[in-house]
Amino acid sequence: MHKLLLVEDDEKFARLMRDYLEPFGYQVELATDGRQGLARALDADYAAVILDVMLPGLNGFDLLRELRRESQVPVLMLTALGDEPDRIAGLEIGADDYLPKTYSPRELLARLRAVIRRSLATAQSRPSDLGAPVSVGELYIDPGTHVATLNGAPLALSPIEYDMLLALARSAGRVKSREQLLLEVAERDFESFDRSIDVHISALRKKLGDDPKAPRYIETVRGTGYRLLLPGAETRP
Repeated sequence: MHKLLLVEDDEKFARLMRDYLEPFGYQVELATDGRQGLARALDADYAAVILDVMLPGLNGFDLLRELRRESQVPVLMLTALGDEPDRIAGLEIGADDYLPKTYSPRELLARLRAVIRRSLATAQSRPSDLGAPVSVGELYIDPGTHVATLNGAPLALSPIEYDMLLALARSAGRVKSREQLLLEVAERDFESFDRSIDVHISALRKKLGDDPKAPRYIETVRGTGYRLLLPGAETRP
């Protein structure tokens, strides 16, 4: 049984979520404000945290920012804010996925299973299985230490952003379709993740200081996917 922390100030809604998830093998603990949620998330070992954005005491973005200083527990954010900048904000801070509050329970379950499955697969990976470091121009990625640097400065990447950058770097100069990235990075159902892959790329670009209109690192190949540019390579029109 996976133990979950649900941080949600609407207690009726939280109980409905708990009642839905528990028959699927999840033990759900509830926290009703941001401060309580942060304390619990740091004090116990959870398979994942389901985190609402709008919370009393400490909002979800600030909670996640504090949490990521000490923990890499998978976080699925719930948000009533549908604008892309709000989604990007959560992903940049370190959320593993997001879900608008118009979600269906089945979609919540699918996304939750996906972030937990991916976290377990990462934790079980042996250093010998991770491969050699990858260098592409100013970018350096060491799978053995799970560190990525740009011009020698560490990049603060979420787990998904790190894996996505590594997948692109291993195929530098070649196009990666969205489907390939989903298979290599997400290890999750297409319908659970496809709508947010472009948001993760956008967040990753910001951390690289990249301009999508004149990219130095990640190029969008229209109708296909993405490519990590080799040093000196020209982008296609």
